[in-house]
Amino acid sequence: MAEPIAAGPFIADGSFGDFWDRLTGTQDAPEVWLVVATGVLALAAVLPGPLWRLSRNAVTIAHEGGHGLVALLTGRKLQGIRLHSDTSGLTVSRGKPTGLGMVLTAAAGYTAAPLLGLGGAWLLAAHHITLLLWVATALLLALLVMVRNAYGALTVTVTGAAFLLISWLTGPDVQSAFAYAAVWFMLLGGVRPVFELQTKRRHGEAADSDADQLARLTHVPALVWLGFFHLVAFCSLIGGGRWLLGL
Repeated sequence: MAEPIAAGPFIADGSFGDFWDRLTGTQDAPEVWLVVATGVLALAAVLPGPLWRLSRNAVTIAHEGGHGLVALLTGRKLQGIRLHSDTSGLTVSRGKPTGLGMVLTAAAGYTAAPLLGLGGAWLLAAHHITLLLWVATALLLALLVMVRNAYGALTVTVTGAAFLLISWLTGPDVQSAFAYAAVWFMLLGGVRPVFELQTKRRHGEAADSDADQLARLTHVPALVWLGFFHLVAFCSLIGGGRWLLGL
């Protein structure tokens, strides 16, 4: 069995082989108390309203990024992504207005953050902390290319810079804490927006929400799609949480 490779700052004059070994190698798992503490910290960023209005930007990035990625994977032409200061967003793609590709694209928004959290939990359970940080950085860089407004570019740049600087300049303990906090936040932060959408629809708002668009595309009631979003979010939280806690 290969020896774990400790996470830490990359060395500028190191060989590509050293870089690759550090990127794909495994790192020591943190103590359970740190995993729990980062989960509590992530929960504190999700529950209070004032803090959530700021931290929700990260979930919006994942939401719109999910729409954009699936649009490309299904053969649609991605025209651009906009992220707004009220934490809303818009992804515009061109292609057939109906069919499986459009359905998958519409369904990808509210499921993106939970599934990203689940994938991140899987990487952390396999002790790939550094790889997780660099995958996140690469995804944010790819998203930045498609952002079409200044606020969106700023939020994606700041988020990507945080991942890059943590993975490049800090040691194993800081990297581990940051990675676990980020994954917990995706898992927990993926749950609240579905409840918010449910509340808006109950008050006659959000008539053009993802769930309503899916209802028009598939003739399946929007409430069923809301249930699907809830199911993905809670299953990802339970499964990802078990992985993070080593259960």
